Amino acid sequence: MEEWIHLDRPEEEINLLSPLTWAYVGDCVYELYIRTNLVNKTNLKPHKLHIETIKYVKAKSQAKLLEKIHDKLTEEEKDIVRRGRNAESHHLPKNANVQEYKYATAFEGLIGYLYLTKQFKRLKEILDLAV
Repeated sequence: MEEWIHLDRPEEEINLLSPLTWAYVGDCVYELYIRTNLVNKTNLKPHKLHIETIKYVKAKSQAKLLEKIHDKLTEEEKDIVRRGRNAESHHLPKNANVQEYKYATAFEGLIGYLYLTKQFKRLKEILDLAV
């Protein structure tokens, strides 16, 4: 995957990006991980795959997952989470309360940050805790 996805920004620049930008990328990375995992471990048809995927990627599930792994995070990762949680979003959640939405954004921000900074080993460790 690294051969065809170019992550060219230095870490100093990534640190200056908005936590919502990290979350934008993290949302995609996390959903792709879940979808791929389900395809590898089940024989479900596409609609059922979609239904199963939603169970993992909805805000409430992501917020619970962040709570579950929080003590396993480094101080730097907890800082990334804090920045993501406190990011000012003008989007109103549809299927979650505001707190769940903020924690889901924080989780996605962490995933996106780890991905953008090429911390793939740590990213996999955290993603593996999700399933």
